[in-house]
Amino acid sequence: MPTSTRSSKARRERGSVEPTGSADSAGRVLRQFRLVFNAVKTHFQQVERRAGVGGTQVWALSIIRQRPGIGVSELARALDVRQPTASNIVRLLVDQGHAAMRKDDADRRAVQLYVLAAGARVLRRAPGPFAGVLPQALAKMQPDALRRLEQDLSALLGLLDTDDRAAGVPLAQM
Repeated sequence: MPTSTRSSKARRERGSVEPTGSADSAGRVLRQFRLVFNAVKTHFQQVERRAGVGGTQVWALSIIRQRPGIGVSELARALDVRQPTASNIVRLLVDQGHAAMRKDDADRRAVQLYVLAAGARVLRRAPGPFAGVLPQALAKMQPDALRRLEQDLSALLGLLDTDDRAAGVPLAQM
């Protein structure tokens, strides 16, 4: 018996008959997700191998270099993460000697962030894009295509049991 007939028969026996072609489409989309995840993973592995630090740290350093004196809250917004996550990233960068924190002259409770020489060396070694390949690719998409993708992913997320807190975890840390 041909494979497709066996598969259809097995689905009917389990009581979950899919519309014709649905399994093929789901399989193609699953393979596309695998390609996306592999591209992201490969990029972050290259970053860590060449720069010696993780992709999130490289991205944070690049933002601090672009905006010397940035605060932790601003950095969190730029990275699209929660403030405690940004604080942990900053603490790691400071402990490694890649960045420095200085008290803000106007508000002594706030800190300003600066890249140190060791952090600049990390950025010179790191392959781009610093934000990662997925944010760069999304930024290049046409607005209509990006809106459709957002709607379709929202529908997919509605079918999954997701933890919304995961949306604030950088991809490099997953």
